[in-house]
Amino acid sequence: MKPTHIEHIGIAVSNLEESVDYYERVLGLTCYAIEEVPDQKVKTAFFRVGDTKIELLESTDPDGPIGKFIEKRGPGIHHLAFAMENVRESLKHASEQGVKLIDEIPRRGAEGLQIGFLHPKSTFGVLTEFCGEE
Repeated sequence: MKPTHIEHIGIAVSNLEESVDYYERVLGLTCYAIEEVPDQKVKTAFFRVGDTKIELLESTDPDGPIGKFIEKRGPGIHHLAFAMENVRESLKHASEQGVKLIDEIPRRGAEGLQIGFLHPKSTFGVLTEFCGEE
């Protein structure tokens, strides 16, 4: 299964409001959506840059994945997301190739997309997300 494009780059931030201001004021981008994803303990903000999106992620719980990431590594690039035609089949294929999965089956993510993560220990240190509109 080949990705169709880079869907988004996820960036962990400590303060969503300040980060949105930077992307709008300095880079001239427009935030088109802010959304909370309670089961992932995160609040997101999205920007479009051509066919790719920037997803800012602010933790809503210090014990959530983004809270732990920032505590351990500080703010910065969190993950790279690839648009896939079939997330379920893409996860299955990756697993068959020996990649350790965080998500065995897709789950709902921001913007209503189906998502699944590959473990960074199997992807040369890059947390990788597959996402699509299944």
